[in-house]
Amino acid sequence: MEYNTKGKVLKKAVVWKDLYFYRKSDALYQITVEFCHRFLPPYGDRTVDQMVQAARSGKQNIVEGSEDGLTSSEMEIKLMNVARGSLQELRADYQDYLNTHHLSMWDADSERQQKLREFCHSHNDFSDYAPLLAKMNDEEMANLALTLCHQTDKMMCAYIEKLEKQFVTEGGIKERMHAARTGYRKEVDARMQALETENQQLKARIKELEKKIESLGG
Repeated sequence: MEYNTKGKVLKKAVVWKDLYFYRKSDALYQITVEFCHRFLPPYGDRTVDQMVQAARSGKQNIVEGSEDGLTSSEMEIKLMNVARGSLQELRADYQDYLNTHHLSMWDADSERQQKLREFCHSHNDFSDYAPLLAKMNDEEMANLALTLCHQTDKMMCAYIEKLEKQFVTEGGIKERMHAARTGYRKEVDARMQALETENQQLKARIKELEKKIESLGG
């Protein structure tokens, strides 16, 4: 296993606002709030709270995971998986809505689903979707949300896999602290050895010069 020996203990900060899957999760949260406001009763239906909380948990745990990742790789991976779990719950809620309201979940190879998938693939922010929502019915919005759920989950899986590989090769903060201390000690030992060698060489040179002086005096 290779450790960081340059004294770097904290990982490089990740700007979570720039992560594509965070931006998609934020768009998904705002779409879900709009969906619940338009198509679900404001009172007496726990589904509203469940869907909004699941969508919010998805994006918030991405933020917390990225922040905690500076000091704890384990916590970052854990919170990213929590975020995935929340978005999977949200996906199930949208699927249940379509089923209980006898609406269609669009086939993957259908033309409208392909167009929706392409649009979602190239658009990450809520501002890209906001102008479209007023024109959408509940079936269209639900399928939009499901597409975003699927794409966000796929991107997060790839990101988590990267984090896991990084953890295996670099370890957590304890391993990085140990590597930093070990690297520092090695550098100090090497410097001390170099100084000792230089000192011995200087002593030998002094003796040579003393002998030369003696010979010249004789």
